[in-house]
Amino acid sequence: MASGCKIGPSILNSDLANLGAECLRMLDSGADYLHLDVMDGHPALQGGQFFAFCSQHHLWSPCGRKPSKAARPGPFLWPGVVAHAYNPCTSGSQRERITCGQKFETSLGNNMHMMVSKPEQWVKPMAVAGANQYTFHLEATENPGALIKDIRENGMKSCSVTQAEVQWHSQGPLQVGLAIKPGTSVEYLAPWANQIDMALVMTVEPGFGGQKFMEDMMPKVHWLRTQFPSLDIEVDGGVGPDTVHKCAEAGANMIVSGSAIMRSEDPRSVINLLRNVCSEAAQKRSLDR
Repeated sequence: MASGCKIGPSILNSDLANLGAECLRMLDSGADYLHLDVMDGHPALQGGQFFAFCSQHHLWSPCGRKPSKAARPGPFLWPGVVAHAYNPCTSGSQRERITCGQKFETSLGNNMHMMVSKPEQWVKPMAVAGANQYTFHLEATENPGALIKDIRENGMKSCSVTQAEVQWHSQGPLQVGLAIKPGTSVEYLAPWANQIDMALVMTVEPGFGGQKFMEDMMPKVHWLRTQFPSLDIEVDGGVGPDTVHKCAEAGANMIVSGSAIMRSEDPRSVINLLRNVCSEAAQKRSLDR
């Protein structure tokens, strides 16, 4: 069965200089998961932006604290962002359990959207960093079956943070997402649909926030929902209050929304609206069967 209707804010559209605080703001606004775009500048998949990791630098917490060198998971995100999108240096009334120096854990899902030219090489690092789901592009690999198997074999991990100390805990399998660009026929995804957890149908060209929603991608979503009724189907790109009903009616149950949520003065109301539209469409499909 599909996992229900979920809304994932796209962190690409956040204030990247305040990444931890932005993620926390989305959690407090009711996000079901966070959608993190990972890019390597490969022109076949995106337009040359870099986000979510840098090969030479780490993103440390805003108060300057960082885990010991031995505890760092690799040249990627500070685990409070990748694994949990929590800022361990946050203080105040927002979340008392994650004030500076306190230990925190959360089961929030983090969907790593890997817009990279060699997705095979990032599976283990992202699993170690604490990703819950690893979504790769069908266009970026010559052997999807082997990559799916590799993702399955790399369990996700969660982290606990107490001041500068990081401890990792095994939690279960890393979920598999398979994405297709607008120019890729949905039939190419079909042979792998029963081996993955989620299919991502891009509704803009990968790599840039704020693009116009491509309604002509909805037949792909509808075809997937008809052929694979229990599959999680995600849409990403230009989705907001004005376009979500088209996605929901076509059969999408996971909605990625960037600008509409991140730039709203009331992101909670936007998230609730998107979720309600999605849930109502799912209920209608259930009654129509």
